[in-house]
Amino acid sequence: MQHSLVTGASRGIGLEIAKSLLQKGFRVTGTARKSEFPSELTNHELFEGVHADLADENQIRKSLRPVMLDSTPDVLINNAGIFRDTDFSDSDEKWLEIWDKTLTVNLRSSSLLCKWFVNAHVENGTEGIIINVASRAAYRGDTQEYAAYAASKAGMVGFTKSLARDFGKKGIVAYSVAPGFIETDMARESIDIYGEEYLTQGSAFDTITQPHEVASLVTFLASGKVKHMTGSTLHINGGSYMI
Repeated sequence: MQHSLVTGASRGIGLEIAKSLLQKGFRVTGTARKSEFPSELTNHELFEGVHADLADENQIRKSLRPVMLDSTPDVLINNAGIFRDTDFSDSDEKWLEIWDKTLTVNLRSSSLLCKWFVNAHVENGTEGIIINVASRAAYRGDTQEYAAYAASKAGMVGFTKSLARDFGKKGIVAYSVAPGFIETDMARESIDIYGEEYLTQGSAFDTITQPHEVASLVTFLASGKVKHMTGSTLHINGGSYMI
């Protein structure tokens, strides 16, 4: 039975990924910072939830390193992330605070999980799949107040390519998935403020991309059927940014 670790699995894209993998017979370990996991996960015999703040290295080491060492997942999906704003007119102190927190959660913690994952598989002589959920912003950029988010996701893409280049011959493949605007709880405020029509400007559709579509793509990559796509970024943004 395949085992997958999914960060940020209590809601949004991560929840849909966890549900999709469970439907395909994966054993899933999901993480959340504080929020409770919904019953559709906790009632499933193949799901285990772990609480860990990805901004806290000690919590990651305590809660997630044992998962890597004791029951190394076959698939690692770095989905958790934060989206914080800081304007160029803000104080240097606030600017650096937001940048440090964003890079810590979105890039530093995911890279550490990848390091443990790769080392465990190389040591065990087993194959593994890494799927890092980046963003359209990694390629298109974002508005200036979300520059830290765009930079963190661009860093994730570059890191993923580096993993793919160096560890393919050792059985590790790595992909990035770059969603655009997705209808999740995190995006609900923007939807309520601006409306769906505004947020789909420039899109090929008049509806916002749903998280289950992203989950379907991630689940396909987790199947291991397209290993020679390693290093690739799969874009799913409603045709709002084509590359």
